[in-house]
Amino acid sequence: MPRLRHLRPAALRVGMLVAACVLLWRADAMAQTAAPLFQSPLAPLPESGNAKNPPQRFQRVPTRQPVQSGPQRFVPASGAGKTGFDSTNARKRSASQGAKTGTPPTDANAQAAAATSPSARATGAYAAAGQPGQPPVELGPIRKPPKKRKPEEDPYAPLGIRAGSFLLYPAIEIIGGHDSNPGHSTTAKGAWLYTVAPELQVKSDWTNHELKADLRGSYTGYKPDETPTLSRPYFNGKVDGRIDVTRDTNILLGTRLLVSTDNPGSPNLQADLAKLPIYTTVGGTAGAMQRFNRLEVTVKGDAERTEYQNSTLTDGTIASNKDRNYNQYGGTARVAYELTPGVKPFVEGGGDTRQHDLATDLSGFQRDSNGFVGKAGSTFEISRLLTGEIAAGYLQRDYADPRLAKLEGFIGQGSLTWTASALTTVKLSASSTAGESTVPGVSGVLYRDVGLQVDHALRQWLIFSAKAGFGYDDYVGILRRDKRFSLGAGLTYKINREVSIKGEFRQDWLRSNSVGNDYTASVFLLGLRLQR
Repeated sequence: MPRLRHLRPAALRVGMLVAACVLLWRADAMAQTAAPLFQSPLAPLPESGNAKNPPQRFQRVPTRQPVQSGPQRFVPASGAGKTGFDSTNARKRSASQGAKTGTPPTDANAQAAAATSPSARATGAYAAAGQPGQPPVELGPIRKPPKKRKPEEDPYAPLGIRAGSFLLYPAIEIIGGHDSNPGHSTTAKGAWLYTVAPELQVKSDWTNHELKADLRGSYTGYKPDETPTLSRPYFNGKVDGRIDVTRDTNILLGTRLLVSTDNPGSPNLQADLAKLPIYTTVGGTAGAMQRFNRLEVTVKGDAERTEYQNSTLTDGTIASNKDRNYNQYGGTARVAYELTPGVKPFVEGGGDTRQHDLATDLSGFQRDSNGFVGKAGSTFEISRLLTGEIAAGYLQRDYADPRLAKLEGFIGQGSLTWTASALTTVKLSASSTAGESTVPGVSGVLYRDVGLQVDHALRQWLIFSAKAGFGYDDYVGILRRDKRFSLGAGLTYKINREVSIKGEFRQDWLRSNSVGNDYTASVFLLGLRLQR
């Protein structure tokens, strides 16, 4: 086998010189001949056939995409020109965009802008990677979803006063008018009236826990006044608190105070009164609420004290009302389940006992009693169109004196608000209570009331209201049944957030199966409301 021999350096240099001469000769010959049949696809074609003097503008050469199994992006070779066909198909920056940012629209800037744009970063995971199986889709710029439109704020709603972490909403109404039958008697005698009604609402602004209060009072005077005098005070206040032990465990606390009188014409009032006796009811509630996912269990205990003033008679003597004073203790349990967001059906049951200061009243009847009430209903909060609570059930009260009949019957309770439209709101209220009585042989009075009110905004600052009410009073133990009717209409003119003018006309009727108790009253009121 012949052995390979190494070339000497002199011979190597001579061979390289000869090869260079041959290449130069071949290049000169190719310049004088026609262009090759297959030229580089990246070279631009001139618009004219003169290859020696090409024009300044070039036409793009259509290229064929190679047949491959997946998408592929062409990368320009080094030394590619600034004009002609761009095989990368990249979006170029216009001159106007460069002028806005203060940089010339060079290819380097365009490539840098394209590389940093959201769409380029999004497509880089798919198209730029060129991986088989990736979808060849260009993702556009990511756009944020439009923000939900907030409901318009009521330009006449009170702004309140901030006191530390509390919001205070004080207000006062000064009302004057005329009542055709303020004594609610068969012999109607009209009188002018005035009412001063202050109120205060308080609400905490805390992240956890809650404290809120609603305090409303009034004093109504009549000119000329009747005997007994009908001028009387009224106050109804309650304070409720919530302590958040955990997210699902809450402690509920509350207290309340009611100061009022019996309605004129009530059979519970004594004869020959100089003025209506005032009674006070004060009470408190304590309980806990526990949530188990959608199930909610609430247990409360309650204590209450009702006490009457002594009555002053027209002859100057004093009559005791101590037999009407009593304490009440009770408790309730409630189980609710959130069926759907905003709809929470519930079942509630409770019992109480009433113990009077005197074992027997002035008529010799033992008024102590035990009561039970059960009801079922639901709370509503559907898109703020239907909110509130409504329930129906059964009430029963047994008395210690066997001569007093059992007080029992079906009841309804609740408060429901329906926003029929942006201009119209409908409110439905219902209540049922078992009241005490001093009438001999009467166990108690079962009061049932239902009311309907429609508010319509004629203008944003002008509100028209229509009211209708019905009440049924059942005096258990005797045959007396009273039916109460009420119709009214009102208009509220809101000057600004702090001042409103109110007017109302109301017609009241009472029809009883007991002779001598029917009455009709027409009431006209005009007032000014100041709020903050």
